[in-house]
Amino acid sequence: MSTVNRDILRLAVPTLGALIAEPLFLLADSAMVGHLGIPQLAGLGIASVVLQTIIGLMVFLAYATTPAVARKLGAGDERGAVSVGIDGMWLALGLGAVLAICGWIATPALISPFGASPDVMGEASVYLSISMAGLPAMLLVFAGTGLLRGLQDTRTPLIVATVGFGANIALNYALIYVLNFGIAGAALGTVLAQWGMAAVYVVVVLRHARRTKATIRPHREGISGSALSGGWLFVRTVSLRAAILLATFVATDIGTAELAGFQIVMTLFTFTAFALDALAIAAQALIGKNLGAADTALVRMVLTRCLQWGVGAGVVLGLVVVATSGVAGVLFTGDPELARLLMPSLVILGISTPLAGFVFVLDGVLIGAGDARYLALTGILNVAAFVPLALGVLLAAPAGASGLAWLTAAFALGYLAARGVTLGLRARTTAWMRTGA
Repeated sequence: MSTVNRDILRLAVPTLGALIAEPLFLLADSAMVGHLGIPQLAGLGIASVVLQTIIGLMVFLAYATTPAVARKLGAGDERGAVSVGIDGMWLALGLGAVLAICGWIATPALISPFGASPDVMGEASVYLSISMAGLPAMLLVFAGTGLLRGLQDTRTPLIVATVGFGANIALNYALIYVLNFGIAGAALGTVLAQWGMAAVYVVVVLRHARRTKATIRPHREGISGSALSGGWLFVRTVSLRAAILLATFVATDIGTAELAGFQIVMTLFTFTAFALDALAIAAQALIGKNLGAADTALVRMVLTRCLQWGVGAGVVLGLVVVATSGVAGVLFTGDPELARLLMPSLVILGISTPLAGFVFVLDGVLIGAGDARYLALTGILNVAAFVPLALGVLLAAPAGASGLAWLTAAFALGYLAARGVTLGLRARTTAWMRTGA
């Protein structure tokens, strides 16, 4: 068990650093654009929502590549592991190119539904149209990250993320303030940093290909396999986004203050998810490798230990959220009234965090096992279970702290409980333990 603990920590700690690096640097990026003026910051906000939605839906490129590579590695076929990872990168490059071209053409249509003022729409259009050029690079980074995680290497992605996002800040500062490119400089700096990160991943992967004598040519079977697995994971991701969008819609209907409060609740939910996702990603890599090696006893041991770590981390994080529930609203907004409105919801969020640890870890375990079809189909069922809870809050239309608390409970307890049931029932069986490469 001590060896399993070391393996989990060896993979999870660098992963946590890489996950945290991105939002920290994005905050700095937003601060620089914010000094240009309100229209520029508002335009960045609109463009970022569009970009983050696209990128968030494409995260399956990492999640599909990791277990495929890890299985080959566990089966003793390191050459095949690198080869299948390279096929994932070819898929990412092709998909990214199509999205970049279509996104550039569709930029006006993507931002028009927000109904912002003409000056804000102009800034958003400039940022979004330039940023589309970075999509192929960002998807290459996803697939390259998945390949290295499958090879049990999470340190290299941490280094690339830290250096890449640091370079992004430096480039943005030079282009925004020194060359006076405005918001276009912010977009261009990000695109250059993204392609720099992608280039580093290509170099690292080429070294692995030379070392293992793996071919760098794309294989139809490998790309189609990645696309099939990725397609199911895409459906899973869409179901998660649908639940969040539904909850946000209900919060909007309740009231402006409640919507602002729900945004803070979801921000804290996302922050705690970073820590728990680090364990989930470690589980992906270890489960995939051990299934490839046909060591089901070790698979069960990793599952048990990751669950213990996930629930334990959820308890600690939940206690922190509950302990700070009285001041979090003031820290985020400086509004004492909003702080009072938030407090019950943050207590509920803290109570739900151990459940989130259970859910996120099992999600990572089944992704690592390649059980993507089950995750996609039950993801739809989970959203279906959440719909009556959300509609119940919408129809009751409670205002103030009680309305926000009921909505938070519906999402953080009801929706997560539905996911916990479907994931837990699957994990108790052996149907997902398909061994071999």
